[in-house]
Amino acid sequence: MIRSAVRGTGAALPRRIMKNADFEGMVETSDEWIAQRTGIRQRHIAADDETTASLGEAAARVALADAGLTPDDIDLIVLATSTPNNTFPATAVEIQNRLGMQHGFAFDMQAVCSGFVYAVTTADLYIRGGLAKRVLVIGSETFSRILDWSDRSTCVLFGDGAGAVVLEAGEGAGTIADRGVLAASLRSDGAHKEKLFVDGGPSTTGTVGHLRMEGREVFKHAVGMITDVIETTFSAAGITADDLDWFVPHQANKRIIDASAKKLGIAEQKVVVTVDLHGNTSAASVPLALSVAVADGRIKKGDLVLLEAMGGGFTWGAVLVRW
Repeated sequence: MIRSAVRGTGAALPRRIMKNADFEGMVETSDEWIAQRTGIRQRHIAADDETTASLGEAAARVALADAGLTPDDIDLIVLATSTPNNTFPATAVEIQNRLGMQHGFAFDMQAVCSGFVYAVTTADLYIRGGLAKRVLVIGSETFSRILDWSDRSTCVLFGDGAGAVVLEAGEGAGTIADRGVLAASLRSDGAHKEKLFVDGGPSTTGTVGHLRMEGREVFKHAVGMITDVIETTFSAAGITADDLDWFVPHQANKRIIDASAKKLGIAEQKVVVTVDLHGNTSAASVPLALSVAVADGRIKKGDLVLLEAMGGGFTWGAVLVRW
C-alpha cells in the first residue's frame, strides 16, 4: 500500500525575540507569572517585512534542502494558517510563486492550532489517492498581528514562526512497521466557538479583529479532547502509549502538555517541549517542535512519533507517523 513518508523538515523564525520581562512595562504581568502558568520564556515576533508567506517560504526551502529536493519535485503545497497575508488569494499560492513553482496546486487550510495536523492528514489522503507524489506541508503564522497587546491574558501567550515537512509517497506492507503516516483522528465542535476566536472578519465586521480567549474554559476542555483523539488513533494503529518513541504536542501551555501526557501514560522523557522557546505559534507549533527534535537528533529514522493539536472552533486531532 502507499504510505506518506516524511522526507525532510524545516523551520523559520522571525529575527526579534521578545522575552517575558519585555511585557512588564506593557501590561500587569511578570516573567515569573508567565513562566509558572504557561511554561513560556520567550517568543519570536515578526517585523514589518516578515509575513506568513515569507516565513512559510523560508521554512519550505529548509525542508526541501533537508529532503534533497527542489520546488520542481513538489506536486502540492498545503499551508495551515489562521493569519494569511490576504483574505484571498490563498497564501499557499503566494508561497508557490515565491518558490518559483509554476506547476501543481496549492491551498490554505484553516483549523487554527490544529491546522498542521489537519494538513498532514489531508496531504496523506492526496498522496494515497494518487493525486500527488510529493507534498510540501507548511504551518506558518503571524499571530502578533491579531493580538490585543493590552490584554495580558492573551498577548503573552503567542508568537510567530513557520515549520514545514515534505511528505513523499512510498510503498508499505500495511503494517505498523511501515514508514509514514499510519493513523489519524480529527474532530471539531463549533459549539465552543466563543471560548477561543477572533472578533473580526470580512463577512461580519469588515476588519481583521483581535484574538479573544476564555483561558480557563479552554484548559478545562483541552486535556479530555486531546486524549480522546489520541486514544482513537492508538486503537486504529493497534498500539499503546508504551510503543511510542516521541510525543510532539501542540505547544500552547506546559500545564496542558504535562496533564495530557500523564493521563495517556506517556513518559515525560518522550515528550518534545518547545513552548518555552516559541510560545504558542498556532499551526506552526507542531512542525517547529518537530524540526527542533529532528535537528538535535532526538527523532530518528524508524521512530514512532505522535503529533497532536487542539485549536479554536474547537478543532482537535492526532496523527501517528513512523519516521
